[in-house]
Amino acid sequence: MSEPSLDKSSFNQPSWRNALAGLQMLFVAFGALVLMPLITGLDPSVALFTAGIGTILFQFITKQQVPLFLASSFVFIAPIAYSVQTWGIAVAMGSLFVTGLVYVLIASVVAVRGAGFLHKLMPPVVTGPIIMVIGLSLAPIAVNMAMGKAGDGSAVLFPYADSLIVSMSALITTLLVATLGKGIFRLIPIMAGVFVGYIMASVMGMVSTEAIANSEWFAIPNFVTPEFNLTAILFMLPVAIAPAIEHVGDIIAIGSVTGKDYTKSPGLHRTLLGDGLATSLASLFGGPPNTTYSEVTGAVMLTKMFNPKIMLWAAAFAIGLAFVAKFGLALQTIPAPVMGGILILLFGSIAGVGMNILIKAQVDLAEQRNLVIVSTTLVFGIGGMAIGNDDFSLTGISLCGLVAIALNAIIPQTQLEEESLVQEETIVEDLVEHAKGKEIN
Repeated sequence: MSEPSLDKSSFNQPSWRNALAGLQMLFVAFGALVLMPLITGLDPSVALFTAGIGTILFQFITKQQVPLFLASSFVFIAPIAYSVQTWGIAVAMGSLFVTGLVYVLIASVVAVRGAGFLHKLMPPVVTGPIIMVIGLSLAPIAVNMAMGKAGDGSAVLFPYADSLIVSMSALITTLLVATLGKGIFRLIPIMAGVFVGYIMASVMGMVSTEAIANSEWFAIPNFVTPEFNLTAILFMLPVAIAPAIEHVGDIIAIGSVTGKDYTKSPGLHRTLLGDGLATSLASLFGGPPNTTYSEVTGAVMLTKMFNPKIMLWAAAFAIGLAFVAKFGLALQTIPAPVMGGILILLFGSIAGVGMNILIKAQVDLAEQRNLVIVSTTLVFGIGGMAIGNDDFSLTGISLCGLVAIALNAIIPQTQLEEESLVQEETIVEDLVEHAKGKEIN
């Protein structure tokens, strides 16, 4: 494959063009950015603010070399929702602060040993079912919301028939834009689905704008100071490992778009460090964990805007919008059926990513070892297995993640599997060492 040529025109264009490009990047990331806090009970205005400051911190740590924007991570939806319901937002933020430090630890190990150890700790037979659990365990939330109920099904918020009309209009729009959209529009299926669903919800009388009308135009977002609870921290920590592994793929992907090897300069350890510290910084204000956005990578590829300063403009716009009180309240008026329709596709896509990991790695489920790891992980995670007592317990993604890692470490491998693992580790190392010009789909 020929090496992508780096178009340097975006580095020389006027500031106002960079600002306009930054606004476009925020527009691409916007739908997913605000949807995550709306689902988990966090403030979308705070999420906008922490996405902005997190991106600025990431750009500082990576020496403004990587054209990436950081925002709300969907991998953490289930554990954050559980933590908020169980311990409250402040305690959930405390656990996320410590989770960000796990990235710092991983970045330190990568700086010394390289990225291969991540693959050895969590090969595809481990990461695949864990990511599937993340998507499938959230399925009831999406379905309940699509039918007009609260996420946990505890209350009926809107009439069933009206809710189905709204949720299915949002879902169908998202599907059509994602599959048939052209150019930049193909990168904003979530925003398109929210827009159409919101209009349908307004027609059905589901939207109340009274709070917007009565609010001030500008206000400080509802920041939350973190509190620390050991049980909540131990519950959240295992979730950090899978996104860290995905981060490697994200960095290689953006490198294939720009034709630069970011694993060498600024270095994978710096990008991981930036991601982790951005997550910890976000938690200090009550915001969700930050992660690199594939939508933005797609927009960079489509627009050929490779200048990282564009992401600083996107961050500045996000911070500015966070202080527009009417805008934040407008986001909170999005009815549950609108989000439910979109989440049906979104959560299913997460599960699909997990399946794709197993397929691409050619994990043979006829091998008893692989079957045991995958099946146990899926049932523990989706079935809601809990281990512990009232003072401390592990459940859901955290439990199944630890179980998958432990089974992979304990169950002996056949000679064929050991040879396959060595080959896979070699491939990972080669990707990290020679990311320039390689394309990750």
